[in-house]
Amino acid sequence: MNKTLKRVFMIFLIIIFIILLIVLGLNFYVMGTTKGRILTEEEANKLEDVDCILVLGAGIWGDKPSPMLEDRLLQGISLYENGASNKIIMSGDHSKEDYDEVTVMKKFAIDRNVKSEDIFMDHAGLSTYESMYRAKEIFQAKKIIVVTQKYHMYRALYIADQLGLEAYGVNSDPREYGGQLFREIREIFARDKDLIQCIIKPEPTFLGETIPVSGNGDITNDK
Repeated sequence: MNKTLKRVFMIFLIIIFIILLIVLGLNFYVMGTTKGRILTEEEANKLEDVDCILVLGAGIWGDKPSPMLEDRLLQGISLYENGASNKIIMSGDHSKEDYDEVTVMKKFAIDRNVKSEDIFMDHAGLSTYESMYRAKEIFQAKKIIVVTQKYHMYRALYIADQLGLEAYGVNSDPREYGGQLFREIREIFARDKDLIQCIIKPEPTFLGETIPVSGNGDITNDK
């Protein structure tokens, strides 16, 4: 290898190293600034004036929640039953007529004795960013408890904070999930992407009229 090729190769390695440092640095920044707001269920139950519990969607299998979503729902229901808040927002993807995360989520909770009127469905929670944005702007929430898995929680809380929500998180990780290593790696880049998105603060795909979470959740039912 001649000197010119060696120099080009070294420059290439340096650029890759710098990019890696930036990617990992932003990732650890997001994690470090939010880990203090991840609570145990017992700690979350002691919070006051919480507007709602926000359960983030995670895929459905037909008319049943995926294992990850089921665990999020069970944790959200437990918080509701123990008085952390008397309202729940189910935020997920209902962008297609034959794919409806939020109705499955609401039915799951109703089947476990959560009052229908206490459950709001965010049919346009197409991403973590959009779920947080709509929780504040559409559902008029100010103080929330977010329920998701730990790997996802840092990003959710970071977005909430940047959008002006007072948010705390309770992890839902009672078991191991297949493909978790891939999710952990993908999440590094997702944290970086949403950090940049929170600087730009674009509007979500769908907005609409306000639906205060202090009211009756049945207004969000499919007609």
